[in-house]
Amino acid sequence: MQRVCFVLQVKPEHLDEYVRRHEAVWPEMLEALSATGWGNYSIFLREDGLLVGYLETEDFAKALAGMAETGVNERWQREMAPFFDLDGAAPDASMAPLREIFHLA
Repeated sequence: MQRVCFVLQVKPEHLDEYVRRHEAVWPEMLEALSATGWGNYSIFLREDGLLVGYLETEDFAKALAGMAETGVNERWQREMAPFFDLDGAAPDASMAPLREIFHLA
């Protein structure tokens, strides 16, 4: 099982709306995440907009590719893009995993 952690930056002026959107994630988005191998997925948000995501998957590249093939992901990414500082990239294309340097099993 691969543990993946990534960071993104939410624009401070959009923090409240970003949180609201995640209080009611579309059911079809939740289904797509599960079906494409995104397990134990959590998102954490600091008050200054630092977002930390964590998930467990068999293959992160395959999980990303699987989501890219879904229509719901394309719609979700389009709606979420204005919340981030991404220089025109889609949020999911900007999720560069951090290197794990320690894990207590």
